[in-house]
Amino acid sequence: MQFSIEAARALAAGLAIGLGAIGPGIGIGLLGLGAMQSIGRNPEAAGLVQTNMILAIVFAEAIAIYALVVALVLVFVGVS
Repeated sequence: MQFSIEAARALAAGLAIGLGAIGPGIGIGLLGLGAMQSIGRNPEAAGLVQTNMILAIVFAEAIAIYALVVALVLVFVGVS
């Protein structure tokens, strides 16, 4: 059985987005957990906590977008 370049490219792209999305997914979950706990303990600070949480989520999501870009480059830019 031969392992072609196309198969290797598809496997690399799948691994890139799969592994690249695990970290931000866990990070966003932990950010939400911390924000909900802090709002539960101090409801008056909900606005400030929510603003900081959304900013941190944006930065975590940017890492997943980088992984998506790498996966797309692997799929569509080939070695001839």
